[in-house]
Amino acid sequence: MSKLLDYLNHLDRDATAREAHQQDPQKSMTQFGLSSVEQQTLMTGDKAAIATLAGIDASELPKVNVTNIDETY
Repeated sequence: MSKLLDYLNHLDRDATAREAHQQDPQKSMTQFGLSSVEQQTLMTGDKAAIATLAGIDASELPKVNVTNIDETY
């Protein structure tokens, strides 16, 4: 299993880890041991690219949660 997939599963199971990721994704991913390529790919939200790096089919991933912080809408 890839480190990226381990991280995604970790976030899925652990509310504290999700909160840490939401507060400081870079720090959280670095502490978990993700490579810079894994971090950059995850931050793009590109489901196909994330799945490829994780070694799974994109259909196995849940919807990527991207929050729009632009309050002009």
